Amino acid sequence: MKVFKIVLFLLLSSFGVEAQWRKHETESTTLHRSQKALSDVIVHDVFSPPVASRIFAYANIAAYEIQVLQHRKFQSLSGKVNGFKAIPKPADTSNLSYSLSATVAYLKVAGKLVFSEDMIRDSTVSILKWYSSNGYPEKVIQTSVAYGQTVADSVIAFSAKDNYRETRRMRRYSYIKKEGYWQPTPPGYMAAVEPYWNKIKPLIMSSAEQFKPTAPIPYSTEKNNNFYKSANEVYLSVKNITKDQLLIANFWDCNPFYLNTKGHLNFATKKISPGAHWLSIAGIATRSINADFMKASAAYTYTSIALFDAFISCWDEKYRSNYIRPQTFINSHIDESWEPILQTPPFPEYPSGHSVASTAAASVLTALLGDNFTFNDNTEIDYGLPVRKFNSFNDAANEAAISRLYGGIHYREAIVNGQSQGKALGEFIQGKLGINSF
Repeated sequence: MKVFKIVLFLLLSSFGVEAQWRKHETESTTLHRSQKALSDVIVHDVFSPPVASRIFAYANIAAYEIQVLQHRKFQSLSGKVNGFKAIPKPADTSNLSYSLSATVAYLKVAGKLVFSEDMIRDSTVSILKWYSSNGYPEKVIQTSVAYGQTVADSVIAFSAKDNYRETRRMRRYSYIKKEGYWQPTPPGYMAAVEPYWNKIKPLIMSSAEQFKPTAPIPYSTEKNNNFYKSANEVYLSVKNITKDQLLIANFWDCNPFYLNTKGHLNFATKKISPGAHWLSIAGIATRSINADFMKASAAYTYTSIALFDAFISCWDEKYRSNYIRPQTFINSHIDESWEPILQTPPFPEYPSGHSVASTAAASVLTALLGDNFTFNDNTEIDYGLPVRKFNSFNDAANEAAISRLYGGIHYREAIVNGQSQGKALGEFIQGKLGINSF
């Protein structure tokens, strides 16, 4: 009887320890922390919006694929994402924390795709302490970390096949020195950003040009021409901008590398990219409903996939139409002293990247969380801007799009047609991934 009591005590104690860590398994805390950590590193390393979208997508795919192993409502991306095969299955599930493995996989992939891998390692150490302090046994931590690394390795190998490395070795882009074509703009006259991004393999689209937008208005210097009228609208919008419009322009600026010029001194102000802003919105939305790890991961992953393909689709047209920026035309033909509110980005004008990407992201988030999802967007607080309230994701996307007109960096046609492009892409991704509401 005494031996039986001892065995029973040990069994109950063991059950108590397991129950202690199991109760934290559905919490999404570490995923949100990982997302913020990666976003901070991307800002620090000054990745362009297209490259940032790539880093976020692969990191989120790694976490998501581990989570779906234990959730029937959500499906694996294997067979849905172009060329993506099922991840290795875990050998030991008795000592496996799916949330810990997913978090580790996310951070391991992120570390391989950024420059400042040491910053990701520091975040990993900090997050592992969270698991330890919440009762996760050392055996569970070791098993889960090992499996997370295995999955990360498989996703990293998949990412290596998307032509990114090949585009790093392509010739420096030479802009066309003709009227109507894009030219580098002040103050930095920086080189073209990612001119070969349409060579990157899409995750869902069949090709970069699948959602090719309507061609832009033909260039003309005639004052009664539609192009001139469109440029003049940008000119007048900036000259007559209201306080609210100015706030909107700055709120959605999302310029990863704003060049400050003071005499002979040049220095950069770093901000998050448009994609990071939308992933922040995905985090705000899922935290507001106390979404578990799986739901939060789905929101981040579907949004990041939409952003990844949106930038490929958008950049494909940018370097095809090679359209002149408002600043270049206005300074040459309307007012040589005119300056936009926002700093003109170093790539062609058409279409508006924010319009394409924001609309695609909003489409996916609406499918997940509904059309009348109210949220407070505090993403830009770190950059000295107030919280903005939105009544839906589409409401936010519409404001993000029109902000480019207020900011003086896009014509209206680039915004309207960019939104149409993003909407078509977003709906296509919904169908391919079978996205349903929570």
